[in-house]
Amino acid sequence: MSDTNDEPRNPWAQMVENMNEAVSRSVEQNMEAQSAFMESWSKQMADSMPEQDELGEAFESYNAAYRVWMDAADQTFERLTDAAEDKDVGTTEFRDIWLQSANEAFKEVMDTAAFAAMTGDAVEQMMELQADMEELTQDNLTRMGLPTREDVDEVGARLIELERRQHDVEQKLDRVIDLLEAE
Repeated sequence: MSDTNDEPRNPWAQMVENMNEAVSRSVEQNMEAQSAFMESWSKQMADSMPEQDELGEAFESYNAAYRVWMDAADQTFERLTDAAEDKDVGTTEFRDIWLQSANEAFKEVMDTAAFAAMTGDAVEQMMELQADMEELTQDNLTRMGLPTREDVDEVGARLIELERRQHDVEQKLDRVIDLLEAE
């Protein structure tokens, strides 16, 4: 007599298990992405507090994004219910629900003046950091006796000036030779 655990699984059970695993991974990844986005958004909000009207708009956009995520969770649940009722549900539908929801949620947040202000602040900070790093690099190159960008630019400008002068001298020599040959 064979044990029921040794019998091959029926295809339906295997398909449902695979679908459940895929949906579970998809939901987990999307929740992690949402969490990371909101954590980043919150940190940026704390780092550069927007004006009062922008702050209200930012919270409204956060609420709208949250509603989008909750709608996605509802849609996912509905499609899982359909799948359990033996309706034709593809696993890509779950991915599409979460991708579309992510796009809508990000759009809700990114279309605000607060987000624009925070992004502007972040870009400004990055540019300042880049300028500081450039200055530090130039100082270190000078201390090591290596040419800096300014040194290379100066040499380039001198070469261009020398080429211009050489061209002028060549033109004058050509005129002198022409005059001598004409005599």
